[in-house]
Amino acid sequence: MDELIYGRNPVLEALASGANLQRIYVLKDNPKNKDILAEAKKNGLPVDYHDRQSLTRLCGTENHQGVAAQMAPLAYVEWEDILSVAAEKGEVPLVLICDHLEDPHNLGAVIRSAVCFGVHGIILPKKRSVSVTSAVLKASAGAAMHIKIARVSNLAQTMDRLKEEGFWIAGTDADGESLVDNKALKGPLAIVVGSEGKGMSALTRKKCDFVLRIPMESTINSLNASVATGIVLYEASKLRNQE
Repeated sequence: MDELIYGRNPVLEALASGANLQRIYVLKDNPKNKDILAEAKKNGLPVDYHDRQSLTRLCGTENHQGVAAQMAPLAYVEWEDILSVAAEKGEVPLVLICDHLEDPHNLGAVIRSAVCFGVHGIILPKKRSVSVTSAVLKASAGAAMHIKIARVSNLAQTMDRLKEEGFWIAGTDADGESLVDNKALKGPLAIVVGSEGKGMSALTRKKCDFVLRIPMESTINSLNASVATGIVLYEASKLRNQE
């Protein structure tokens, strides 16, 4: 079934990435949509014009920013395809594993951080995890169009396979070893971010080669999953880019 994405950035990113769009929906007489209409014309996409009430009804929210698009479902890849991305770029592979995230806004923010910090792909479990829905696309501001995302039936087995490919698996938790200047972040690496509230599952944690923590001075001992992911990926990116 097709997805309806909405918001200026998600639609512009979808147009720029060559995503499989079928139709564009725009607010009548909205000068802010000139760039989107130009891209739609360039791509030969039909455009439907709506008043605000009609577009809100179509999107199911007022937060559409005057534009939406009908898009074929995001095409997931095999996890091995993520390794090919790194190989084609001649880069040391960096993978993000999401251990049963359930909040689409968290996943969208995680994806956005992953794209910003050079992650080659994201691995999601097929069960008990949010998939890449229109809400995720909106929360990622369209970044999900620019990264390979795989869904796997067995997360633990996939982690074992990554180890066979030479990866270190780094979990994230408040009682892990220090993230700062951790040299293990430089090699082929898969970083695991746990679910909201529960963190990593016991089996996922057991499969990790080491667990990282973010040093904090506050008595608050945990961060939102997407915020923590951004910090870890920043630190990994900084170390991996050092000569």
